[in-house]
Amino acid sequence: MRLAPQEIRTFFVTAVTWQRRPIFHAEPIAQLFLDTLFRHRDQAKFLLHEFVLMPDHFHLLITPAPEVSLEKAVQFIKGGFSFRVKREMHSNLQVWQTGFTEHRVRDWSDFELHRRYIRENPVRARLVDGAAEYLYSSAAFTVDPEPPWLKPHLEKADLSPA
Repeated sequence: MRLAPQEIRTFFVTAVTWQRRPIFHAEPIAQLFLDTLFRHRDQAKFLLHEFVLMPDHFHLLITPAPEVSLEKAVQFIKGGFSFRVKREMHSNLQVWQTGFTEHRVRDWSDFELHRRYIRENPVRARLVDGAAEYLYSSAAFTVDPEPPWLKPHLEKADLSPA
């Protein structure tokens, strides 16, 4: 089954840890999550436009691959991470609350609003003074550019001859 085209499938996603435990304060756990996230992105399961990993939750701006539902993309991330925690850290830790929240990005303004929210999340939480200082976010990594359909349009005045 072919899903809607990617250009209308960019989402802001949030998922929280079980009972909001701050498990990502632990460096090995945070690094394992980032490795899982980027591994699935590198396998072209989704485009990753922005992200932040907070002590007890994450936010993403993500565009699933054409053949991948949003639910499946989040399952790759959450389920893949949980599996690796059990296998590589020999832990039966309950990791995630059930489900996730989503918001389909409508346009450039909506994308920018969520991008700023993600970038400022660690600053608002007083984890760092500036977004660029936070090591567990897209501010510290190379991520995928915004989908072309979201590029801001030139104003009509900009199109007039000089």
